[in-house]
Amino acid sequence: MYFINREQIDSRFAYMGKLAAASAELARQWKEDDAILAMAQERALHLAIECVTDIGSLLIDAFILRDASSYEDIIDILRGEGAFKQETAGLLLELVKLRRPLVQDYVSLELGGLHELTKRLPALLPDVVSELKTFMDKELGG
Repeated sequence: MYFINREQIDSRFAYMGKLAAASAELARQWKEDDAILAMAQERALHLAIECVTDIGSLLIDAFILRDASSYEDIIDILRGEGAFKQETAGLLLELVKLRRPLVQDYVSLELGGLHELTKRLPALLPDVVSELKTFMDKELGG
């Protein structure tokens, strides 16, 4: 029997809904050269990465999958297990590749305007939640 920390996962699923809404609002309000919006975009992208990788790590541990060696590997493992559709996994790989620049190279980071993934988060994050819930149900036999 698997132990899944549903409380942690569900709280991150709920937060992803807030991030999707915030990203839609960022895209709607976007103005070039607005430092506040640029920083808000960076934070939304960063938190989306953290939510996805946190949930991924919890699922990898719960279902006793092979250990991930990187953030990209978390996505690859779950894609290999059928947790994500190919398109979703591809977008998530693009997203997690932004982690290092957002977290370590933030002083020199230039996203070059409204990032394409910021525009896509409002649709991507609900898809991720849905696909992961389906995966968990399948794995748990429910």
